[in-house]
Amino acid sequence: MFPTTLLTTLLLALSVAATPVVQVRKSYVTLPLSRRVNTTSTHNLLKHDLQRVKALKARAKAASGADLTFEEAAIVNEPVDNQAVTYIASVGVGSPATTYDLIIDTGSSNTWVGAGTTYATTSTSVKTSNKVSVTYGSGSFSGTEYTDTVTIGSLAIPGQSIGVASTSSGFDGTDGILGIGPVGLTQGTLSPATSSLIPTVTDNLYSQGSITANEIGVSFEPTTSTEVLNGELTWGGTDSSKYTGSLSYTPLTTVYPSSYYWGIDQSVRYGTSTILSSTAGIVDTGGSPSPLSDVYGVLSVRFLGTTLVLLASDAVSLYQSATGAVLDSTTGLLSITAAQYANLESLFFTTNGVTYELTANAQIWPRALNTAIGGSSGSIYLVVADIGSTSGSGLDFINGYTFLERFYSVYDTTNERVGFATTPFTAATTN
Repeated sequence: MFPTTLLTTLLLALSVAATPVVQVRKSYVTLPLSRRVNTTSTHNLLKHDLQRVKALKARAKAASGADLTFEEAAIVNEPVDNQAVTYIASVGVGSPATTYDLIIDTGSSNTWVGAGTTYATTSTSVKTSNKVSVTYGSGSFSGTEYTDTVTIGSLAIPGQSIGVASTSSGFDGTDGILGIGPVGLTQGTLSPATSSLIPTVTDNLYSQGSITANEIGVSFEPTTSTEVLNGELTWGGTDSSKYTGSLSYTPLTTVYPSSYYWGIDQSVRYGTSTILSSTAGIVDTGGSPSPLSDVYGVLSVRFLGTTLVLLASDAVSLYQSATGAVLDSTTGLLSITAAQYANLESLFFTTNGVTYELTANAQIWPRALNTAIGGSSGSIYLVVADIGSTSGSGLDFINGYTFLERFYSVYDTTNERVGFATTPFTAATTN
């Protein structure tokens, strides 16, 4: 068991001059998250997020054992651009450890290396007879399964299954992924052991007694800066200093394909008008691949996932009609005038009897960052967008990064539930 009285500080770099502190206490590990906005890409956020949706659906279908169509199998062939919200983690593999810059992804569960830095075998490296491959919205990888010691901060995970990429696409500037989604997503990623599940790093930390709960807490904060330390990930517990009031939990949905992810049942209303009746969707942290400096080689974190709040096409149609928004072809986002923004009502998300309010300010992209996504500095862009299918598909919404920066979230494997709580930033006027 990880000592409960241990206080460890780890240096973490947002840039060469930044040295934030990581604390380990009460058998859980708290890691600061450094956000960077990609100001070099002018391509739209929605394209990335919709490609992510296609990949999520295809991965759930593959995990269920069903055959993919040619179109589903070819998803990775469509180019996807780097997007605005980026987080990355430096994780050790082997003994002595080599440091790899890995994307942390709640929408996948395999851990793999080798996209950039070549995998270095050590005395703890054991090659298995299995091949491993995974398709993502931003690329893919295929290679060989090894077991090895994976080090996250001060915690070592011996015998962790990892993929070692022989080929990969879409991961320039990173070395691979640290998957923290539900373990069922590893189904079908190994061959010939196609029926085997691969315990995630979180599963193994829990089963080996390094953390006392098989759960992850995530805190984000809204920001108008292109580079800032503004979040935190907690393995094995929650950090009550990051949220207000109490955590409320909702059970994982049983509706396919959302049931393969951190899926929940939820309804959405705009003001007093329901725009999406109770239906299944997922909670997905936001971001996409691009490099982030970590001069100390320890734990700066980025997520791969959905940036926007995506809703079924019929819900977005009602939302667009109610707000008067028009589609901006450059960014792919809905745009409103200053007068329309002054009249913008809150969106209310209700799950398991608890309602969470996304204020008018929380529904717009930070205006100070408009040019970072190729937009006009004087425009007002909404972060609510069309998921690309009508309600009833089994994945009718995604609560992405722009939702999660207003609410603390918890991903509880043991109790099969997702938790939310308000934060000091829920009603902030940052945007």
